[in-house]
Amino acid sequence: MPIYDYHCKDCDKTFELLVRASSTPACPACGSAQLEKLLSRPAAPGQTAGILAQARSQAAREGHFSNYKASERPKKGRH
Repeated sequence: MPIYDYHCKDCDKTFELLVRASSTPACPACGSAQLEKLLSRPAAPGQTAGILAQARSQAAREGHFSNYKASERPKKGRH
């Protein structure tokens, strides 16, 4: 499911929503369906590696490795 940026015409709020193509979103602030889908700016090329490294570092500090590939996870010690 993609994340879209929306602007509510009723309460003038701008927000992001994770939306399925078949669903009609509502404003989380006022509940209105009078939304305008905005153009989102994609991440600049070359920043993805830095973002991924930062997320992996955060995961390692928290003790989970769910966003790592199996080959990148720490090897389990033999007991």
